[in-house]
Amino acid sequence: MTLPAKYYTDPEIFRSEMERFYFGRWIYAGRTERIAQPGDYFLCDVAGESVIVTREGAFYNVCRHRGTRMCTVPEGTFEGRIRCPYHGWTYGLDGSLISAPNMGEEGFSRFDYPLHRVACEIWDGHVFLNFAAERQPLDVPDKFSAWNMGELKSHRRIVYDVKANWKLIILNYNECLHCPVLHPLLNRLTDYLGADNQTPTPNFVGGSMGFRDGAETMSIDGVRRREYLPGLNAEQRKMVCYYAIYPNLLLSLHPDYMMTHTLWPKAVDRTEVVCEWHFHPREMAQPGFQADDAIDFWDQTNQEDWAVSELSQLGISSRAYTPGPYSKREALLHAFDRIVE
Repeated sequence: MTLPAKYYTDPEIFRSEMERFYFGRWIYAGRTERIAQPGDYFLCDVAGESVIVTREGAFYNVCRHRGTRMCTVPEGTFEGRIRCPYHGWTYGLDGSLISAPNMGEEGFSRFDYPLHRVACEIWDGHVFLNFAAERQPLDVPDKFSAWNMGELKSHRRIVYDVKANWKLIILNYNECLHCPVLHPLLNRLTDYLGADNQTPTPNFVGGSMGFRDGAETMSIDGVRRREYLPGLNAEQRKMVCYYAIYPNLLLSLHPDYMMTHTLWPKAVDRTEVVCEWHFHPREMAQPGFQADDAIDFWDQTNQEDWAVSELSQLGISSRAYTPGPYSKREALLHAFDRIVE
């Protein structure tokens, strides 16, 4: 059975889930290409906590002097240091305190006041953070080395404001029974009953789907206008892998590109979804490179998914809602619910 309404409508349960899933697990923050050069950084906002992500690590965006938020520009390059705009406390890119004006009193040591760290791990070009004091090792799928995700570069980003609980977006992503009804373009390219799903794990779930009717990629017309990603074998060129890495990365690996969705819950009934399309840099450098066929296809599909997720939110919020039965083809959804409960 589906979950009771409170899991999608109760603000207290939402706050508890933010602690359990976003502050208690590894969460996806972004791509290493955003911190490609020394001094590069980007900010990651996690349920109100601001984190500075750099090549040297990740740090709470909180000065150790009087707690001021130091950095407000979403991304950029530090000139060798991180400086608080209030009283000028200055930190190295490794988070160490290197200057504290007017703090020369006896008993003060700058070595006692580095920036507070957030655990940071890299997986094939993806940056993950973990706020927990005690944490498990990063657990991600080990079957995607052929895609060489770390080599791919971002080409386009679209940010969506979805008026639905974050879990409804994950549930929608993990099944395609709705595809014949909701996604006419997508349904022409792939068999909605043809998923080859991996046994669910506590940290990720997903599987692969093949093409039909001569399609070679997920695009407006199924025509592949880019070379295959260079590491793929003949079998991998004929599939798309769809994986949800809990709690906030939806990873879609195609024969010629990668798409990511990052989920940032803003309220019990609102989620910011960042969708990005990544391509091989050699392909992006080709004269006449274009990706609108894939981006337009998924933008339309995304908007169809967000609209129905919002309808789900509205329906579940009704006093008439009661949990309904899952079909046997919705096992991935039921597995996710067991983690949530």
